[in-house]
Amino acid sequence: MMNTIWIIFQLLIGYNLILPLILYLSTFLIRRKRKVCCTDDSSFDYAIIITAYEQTHMLKATIESVLKVNYGRYHIYVVADNCDVSHIHVSHPNVSLFRPERVLSSNVKSHFYAIDRFVREHDILTIIDSDNLVHSEYINELNSFFKQGFDAVQGVRSPKKLSTTIASLDAARDLYYNFYDGKILFELGSSSTLAGSGMAFKTQLYKSCLADVHIEGAGFDKVLQAQLLKQNFRIAYAPKAIVYDEKTARSGQLINQRSRWISTWFKYAWLGKDILLEAVKNRSVNQFLFGIVVLRPPLFMFMLASLACLIINLFLNPIHVIFWALGLSLFTICFFVALIKQGTSREIYKALIAIPSFIFYQLVSLYRIRTDNKPSIATKHE
Repeated sequence: MMNTIWIIFQLLIGYNLILPLILYLSTFLIRRKRKVCCTDDSSFDYAIIITAYEQTHMLKATIESVLKVNYGRYHIYVVADNCDVSHIHVSHPNVSLFRPERVLSSNVKSHFYAIDRFVREHDILTIIDSDNLVHSEYINELNSFFKQGFDAVQGVRSPKKLSTTIASLDAARDLYYNFYDGKILFELGSSSTLAGSGMAFKTQLYKSCLADVHIEGAGFDKVLQAQLLKQNFRIAYAPKAIVYDEKTARSGQLINQRSRWISTWFKYAWLGKDILLEAVKNRSVNQFLFGIVVLRPPLFMFMLASLACLIINLFLNPIHVIFWALGLSLFTICFFVALIKQGTSREIYKALIAIPSFIFYQLVSLYRIRTDNKPSIATKHE
């Protein structure tokens, strides 16, 4: 009995090592046609929602960045929750700055605070963090997918700068997820996972998904993507719709951020089960592939579990060590494929030698998840 449980456990962990390879090789077998453009760009009116929580020292640069987008029909809504905005003076007619009367402590509440105060009805809303910068073609790149008939689009979050080893490793992790959970999933006919910012939705769809959902703390993007996938919407991946993200640069920042993220995974991973059940009922490739990915543990967790299985098998079953060594090798190759395919900088490659310390900090985060989902819903940057 114990031997059977041990084998099942190893299979549940081990398949995560070869899943990227299976997905990547599948793209060479499945070539999907893009939808035909049928709508003119000018028909889309954008609401650009920028949310800030407690921190505003990067907010002015974010607003200035968004005002430089190469697009005409938009309005910016800045929701400064629990912030001092006395030093921020915005007089542009396309910008509305709000400071809620009471603390919201919720991304979704901040979004709906803006939605309830729209100056006009907008076709599409896009969500930007207060530490992001936006590429000038961001909206035009989103438009290319909305023109194809998609109702939800995830762009790419690229690092503003790689000032420390931790920032470089954080960026390497993003490159891995951008490639497999974004580009590859979308090419296979499934959906890109959502990243919390740099994403856009038809306004009515966003409202219908989250208007009656109560979300405390972090993780609104997990709930939102599950709501979309349960209805079998596809989330498009827009590789050139770029927002520049402030990466975690210090160990304390990383530990606090990852504590929140890991807690969020434990809280919402079960949503993948619901999506898989819908996939069986609907015979949907979109839902099936996405459900598998949502159920997958965070990267460092299944890597450490795999190493533990390898070591244990040195004593229990040395033959199985070969399979674990092969699985870890294939995963490493797939990780580097993701970096190479996206033109990774030298700083990131040089930082990879510090992966053990990066994993250690995430173990500390795992230990501290009991402090997650406090009112602070954003990473505090210097």
